[in-house]
Amino acid sequence: MPNAMFRPTPAAGAGLPLAAPDAILASHARSADFGLRSHERADLPPLAAADLAEAMDRNALLFDHARPVMETLYAQIAGTQSLVLLTDADGVILHAMGDDDFLGRADRVALKPGAAWSERCRGTNAIGTALALQQAVQVNGSQHYLQANHFLTCSCAPILDPRGQVLGALDVSGDERTRSAHTLALVRMSSQMVENHLFDQVYEDALRLRFHARPEFLGTLMEGLAAFTPDGRFLAANRSAQFQLGLSTAALEAHTFGSLFGLPVSQAMAQARQGPAALMRLHLPGGVAVSARVEWQPRSACLAMPRETASAPPVAERARESGGPRFSGLRYLDTGDGQLAQVLARVGKVLGQDVPVLILGETGTGKEWLARAIHHDSPRRSGPFVAVNCAAIPETLIESELFGYEEGAFTGARRKGSPGRILQANGGTLFLDEIGDMPLAMQARLLRVLQERSVAPLGSGRQVPVDVAVVCATHRNLRTMMAEGRFRDDLYWRLNGLVARLPPLRERSDLAVVVQRLLQTQQSEAGLADAPPLAPQTLALLRRHAWPGNLRQLASVLRTAALMARGEAQILPEHLPEDFMDDLQAHAVDAGAGPVASPNRPAPSTATLEALERAALEQAMAAHGGNVSAVARALGLSRNAVYRRLRRQG
Repeated sequence: MPNAMFRPTPAAGAGLPLAAPDAILASHARSADFGLRSHERADLPPLAAADLAEAMDRNALLFDHARPVMETLYAQIAGTQSLVLLTDADGVILHAMGDDDFLGRADRVALKPGAAWSERCRGTNAIGTALALQQAVQVNGSQHYLQANHFLTCSCAPILDPRGQVLGALDVSGDERTRSAHTLALVRMSSQMVENHLFDQVYEDALRLRFHARPEFLGTLMEGLAAFTPDGRFLAANRSAQFQLGLSTAALEAHTFGSLFGLPVSQAMAQARQGPAALMRLHLPGGVAVSARVEWQPRSACLAMPRETASAPPVAERARESGGPRFSGLRYLDTGDGQLAQVLARVGKVLGQDVPVLILGETGTGKEWLARAIHHDSPRRSGPFVAVNCAAIPETLIESELFGYEEGAFTGARRKGSPGRILQANGGTLFLDEIGDMPLAMQARLLRVLQERSVAPLGSGRQVPVDVAVVCATHRNLRTMMAEGRFRDDLYWRLNGLVARLPPLRERSDLAVVVQRLLQTQQSEAGLADAPPLAPQTLALLRRHAWPGNLRQLASVLRTAALMARGEAQILPEHLPEDFMDDLQAHAVDAGAGPVASPNRPAPSTATLEALERAALEQAMAAHGGNVSAVARALGLSRNAVYRRLRRQG
C-alpha cells in the first residue's frame, strides 16, 4: 500500500481537531464520576494470555483488516517514539507495534495488549474518549486525567462496521514532546480505510455503488460506498455515502436504489456488466450529480436472500461482563439544558425494566437519537436496534414490512419470504418512529404482538416467539387522535409506559454546545478538515431564530455554513444560507423589529418591506376570498400573525 494513500487531500483535510476544551472537561467530569483520582495510578492487570487470545478470536475480522493498515501507518510515524494500537469496542488493546525505544515507557503505564483503556479504567485518554464520543480525538499531555499519563500524546479514531456500530479503535500514542496535529489526520484516514475494507468484504456479493461528485475521488477514501440487493433493496452505506446522500443508515433503510437515484436497479446491473472502469451519471436526492462505478460479482446465494439475512457482521462481543466500561448514550445527549436533563434522568431510571418508552416532540427534536441512546445504555445493547418509520412506508407495504411473510404469501413476494422488522429486532430494541401514522388495522396487529410476545408472518399459521423492547415516537397528539377514533386506546396505554417529551430547540438553553457538537459530528462523518468555529455574531443570529425544524434544520444550516466557510478562520454571517436570513428577516418584521441585514445583499428599507408585505397580503386575501385561515395556510403563518399584519397594514 503506497504511502501516498495517506497524503491529505483537499476533501480529507490535513489536520483534524484536537479535543475541544469542553470535551476534555466533560471527560474529566466522567472520570471523576467513575471514582478515579488523578494522582493515583490505574493498577489494573491486563487480560491473561488465554483471555486475550479469546478476545482476538472474537475480533478476528477486525484484526485481519486492521493489521496491514497498522503496518502502513507505522511506516509513516517510525522514529517518532510512538506506538500504533488496535483496540476492541471496549478499549481493550488487541495489538501493538512501535519504536523499541518507546516500548519500555509505554509498558510502565500498561500501554500494551490486554490492557483496558476505557475512560472508566484510565480516565480521559484518546482511546477511551474517542470510544465514548464515537469520534476521532487527540489528547495531549496534561489533558489526560491520570497524572501518570501526562507524558503521552495520543490520537485515536473509532472503527465502525457497515451498519454504524463500533467495532474498535485505531490509536497512535507517543511522547508528548513529539506531538503533531497531523497525526490525528493519519489515524482518521487509516480508520476509514479499515472501514472501507470491511465494507467491501461484508458486501462482496452485493450490488455495490462507488460514487462522488468529483470523479477523481473515486477509488479514494472520499468515495461513497453503498450496497444493494439485486432487487434494489438498500443494505448499507459508509459514512461518506451517508454524508453525500444527506441520510443516516436508519433513514436509508426505508429506501431502494430507485427511490434514491430515480433509476431502476436493472440499469445499474447493466452498467456493472460493462466492467468496473465504466462510469455512470447519477443524481442524488438533493439533485447533486455524481459519477459512479457499479460492481456486481455474485459468488454465493446470499444475493437471493432478503436484506435482513445479508447483513453486516455482528459488533465485536464485549471483552468480559466485568470488564471495562461502555459509552453512555444518555450522558452524551446531556448537553446542559435543564429540561432535557430531566427527561434523560427519568428515562435512565427505567432502562432494562421492560417499560415501553413513548417519545414525544416536534419534528426534528432528536427523537431517534434518544431512542438509540436508550438502546445503547440498556442491557439489550448487544442486540439489534431496528428503526421503522411508520410514515415512510406505504400503507400497502407496512404489514409485510413489520410482520414479515412466507414464500408465495402474495404476488411479488420474495423467494424464501422475509422475517419482517419485528423479528429482525428479536433480542434487541424495536423503534417505531411516527407511530401516530400507523394505520388502524396495523395497530390492532401490533397490539396483539406486544401482548402475546409472538408474531405470525403473512401466509403462515404459526406464531414465532419474539422478545423486543419497544420505543415509540411521534410528533402528533395521540390523545386527540384517540378522541377522534384514529388511534387505539388499548395500544396507547400499552405503549405509554413512560412519556419522554423532548423540548423544541427554541426552548433549550444549550444552543452553543449543540452547535459545537453538530459541527464536530458532521466533520467526523464527512472525513473533512476541522470546521472553523462560529463567530460570536453568527451565534447571536442563530439564537434569534425560532427553528421550526429544530435540530434537523440547525444541522442543515450548519452543514451549508461550514462548507461556505471552508478555509476561513471563522463561520461568519455571510456564510449562512440565504433562506435562513430570509426567515430571520420575516421573524424580525413579524415581531415589529427592524430589518436584519444580510451580508450577501443590502438590508431593504422598512418602507420596501411594508410594501411587499402589503402586496402579498392583498393578493392572498383576494385569492382566498378574505378567508383568513386559508390565507394563513397559503403564507405559512399562524392566523394571529395574519391578523397582526392586517392591522399593521390598516
